[in-house]
Amino acid sequence: MFIAIARPAVEPKGPDAVAVPCSPTVINDHPRALHARLMQNAALRRRRGLERRHAGRPDDAAYWLGAAPLALRKAAELRRDCRLSALP
Repeated sequence: MFIAIARPAVEPKGPDAVAVPCSPTVINDHPRALHARLMQNAALRRRRGLERRHAGRPDDAAYWLGAAPLALRKAAELRRDCRLSALP
């Protein structure tokens, strides 16, 4: 049986920051964009933890609710290190 190996539709141009073939390029965001993404990540982790708790899965809920403060801590460190304006 012959199987044709198809090439990807999009060929990468230039060096990729991630060493895995066909992986998306890592974009260096502005500190404000990175801070916003970290805050969104924390909110999504907390929401996922609450969903798991309501579904009766306490182990998963504990994991996700424990992971949310890490994203908040990283966002606070970024805000302090990059000297972004204070939150109201």
